[in-house]
Amino acid sequence: MKRTFSKKMWRETGAGYLLMSPTLFVLLLFIIGPIVFAIFLAFHKVQLLGTTTFEFVGLDNFQRIAHDTRAKIAFWNTLKYVVIVVPCQTILALVLAATLNAGLKGQKFFRIVYFLPTLTSSAVLTLIFMWMYNENGLINHVLKVLGLPTYNWIGDPDVALNAIMIMNIWSTAPYFMVIYLAALQDIPDSLYEAAELDGANALQKFWYVTVPYLRPVTSFVIIVGLIGTFQLFDQSYIFSAGSGGPNNSTLTVVLLIYQYAFKTLGTMGYAAALAVVLAIIILIATLLQRKFSKEESLY
Repeated sequence: MKRTFSKKMWRETGAGYLLMSPTLFVLLLFIIGPIVFAIFLAFHKVQLLGTTTFEFVGLDNFQRIAHDTRAKIAFWNTLKYVVIVVPCQTILALVLAATLNAGLKGQKFFRIVYFLPTLTSSAVLTLIFMWMYNENGLINHVLKVLGLPTYNWIGDPDVALNAIMIMNIWSTAPYFMVIYLAALQDIPDSLYEAAELDGANALQKFWYVTVPYLRPVTSFVIIVGLIGTFQLFDQSYIFSAGSGGPNNSTLTVVLLIYQYAFKTLGTMGYAAALAVVLAIIILIATLLQRKFSKEESLY
């Protein structure tokens, strides 16, 4: 009887892995394989032109990061971008969701309007904003009408990264707004009724009922936001035509990885080392966020 059960178990297990084999093959080929290969490249000096060679250099590629001025600038720009964009897009998404959930007239129309930026291609959105950011563009025209100072949004090193931040906050907040909106509709009305009986006003109900109840969702939004903002590439690439300018002000880590991997000969291994370091930073940031959030206790 035991032998029959064992054969049945192996047969079911084999059938299960057979059904999963297409997915496992895709994961191995396009996710696990590239990760392992990138780690391998990070410890080698790679020559791709002519005869492909891999020269083991140990930790030299990682030590080079500490002495690379452009790498330091890229990491600083990326960190500044993450620290500003993630909180702003999270707060804006929550405010928009709470506004739409308040039962205002025409809320379905505003849901569609707010969500439209998310449906627009990132490249197209960046080109539209570049037109708006032009020195004679829409934004400067509005600022001039209001009597406010105008800026060289694309060409000024002190302003260029801020321009990308504004664009991304505006375009990504609606996606997180939809997530918050779904979570808001799951909050029991009895919680608000109890708070109202205790004399809480609208602001107090939002702060002491809505915000704590949405903490697990906020944790998810922040983690997704961290991963996305650390990987900023396309907007920076289009804004600066791939240079990270003006004066490296829009240079991000992913853009720098691209430059070293595909524009500079013999630095593929160094680019892989930068990618590994960035992946470790994202992992640490995600783990720290999960540790400091009290999501588990709410469940």
